[in-house]
Amino acid sequence: MSFVISRLAARCAAGCAFSCALVGTAFAQANIPSSHSATVSTASPTLAQAVEGAWQRATQAREAEGQTQRAAAERVAISSPWAAPPALELSYRDDRWQTSAGRREAEAGLAWPLWLPGQRNARGAAVDADVELSKAAVQAGRLHFAGLVREAAWGIAASRTEADLADAQVRSVQEISDDVRRRVKAGDLAHADALAAQSEALAAQSAQLAARQRLSASQSQWMTLTGIALAPDLTPVPVSAAAAVSAGVSHFAVETHPDARVAALTVERARKRLDVVAATRRDPPELLLRIRQDTPGRGEAAQNSIGVGVRVPLGPASRNHPLEAAALSELDVALTTKQRTEERLAADAALAQGAVHTAEQQLEVDRQRSALLRERASLIDRSFRAGETPLPDLLRALAAATQADTSFARQQAALGLARARLQQSLGILP
Repeated sequence: MSFVISRLAARCAAGCAFSCALVGTAFAQANIPSSHSATVSTASPTLAQAVEGAWQRATQAREAEGQTQRAAAERVAISSPWAAPPALELSYRDDRWQTSAGRREAEAGLAWPLWLPGQRNARGAAVDADVELSKAAVQAGRLHFAGLVREAAWGIAASRTEADLADAQVRSVQEISDDVRRRVKAGDLAHADALAAQSEALAAQSAQLAARQRLSASQSQWMTLTGIALAPDLTPVPVSAAAAVSAGVSHFAVETHPDARVAALTVERARKRLDVVAATRRDPPELLLRIRQDTPGRGEAAQNSIGVGVRVPLGPASRNHPLEAAALSELDVALTTKQRTEERLAADAALAQGAVHTAEQQLEVDRQRSALLRERASLIDRSFRAGETPLPDLLRALAAATQADTSFARQQAALGLARARLQQSLGILP
């Protein structure tokens, strides 16, 4: 009887140890042999490749391209020497339905709208601001999708680790159930032990199905986001690199963040648009060139003439007040948005750094707890073999060790995600 139960305890301990091995598997790609590492890096996409795939699939990328094209078209428009396309004027009249004396008059002309003083330069500066803003918007858009990719990637890592641990737990519990069933048939254990072992096996299978479903959902989300079927390569960040990123918060300049740059360029564009409104107080004047042919009557020679003129629209200054009010409102909103964005980015960076420090401390606590509970399970196993500890105490010790291993694995993924969020808050792309 003692020999049978000792075999059972040994298998439980082996299952626990196998679970511990699985904990490090998902996060130990940097420590595998060089040949295997090359295979993994070739098969698995990097975060940078995943971000590029997600950006190419995003509607924001099309919007950024459209904004760039609009700015290019506007630049072509202001390169013209005329403020607007020229207009063609044609007119003809005769006295056929009145006196029928043969008098005729035909006139053709062109009207060229002229730039107002300072208007062309103002519009050119506004176009330059639009171009710079479109470039910054692309960087901010890529950073936004980098955050989504990071969240999805570490979600897959956590789900895969939990699924692997659930698989190991099912195998371990199933071996225990099979052993107990055989020992019940041999008369070494009670039938109640077989029922309890079978119940634990079914519970482990249920947890396994739930873990596999969460992994499938994470992979589906990753595929939808990036268009890549393979999971990303999450090589653990070296301690020195992680420390450098954490230390970078103290030297973090909010103005260099892509979101802050977009907010600042939005303010600059609003100011340039206000300058355009100020330079466009009225409709542009027009340069007129006309050619006229007059025929006084039948038998008389036609008389040709050329005329040059200028058309200057008149209007009160109040016509521009609505446009000025709209431009001033846009500038005020942009300034407020810029201030709030900088405050949010500084707070997010400080919060992300605090989260990394907390996750590191929690990981160390979980590591120590996992090691202590594994050692405790080993001691109770030896005590049970000596006949000094009952079987339920050993099973509870092994269950506690497995739970600690799972918590340790989850905290490893949580630390990786916290570091990724810190890089995201600093505006660092993969």
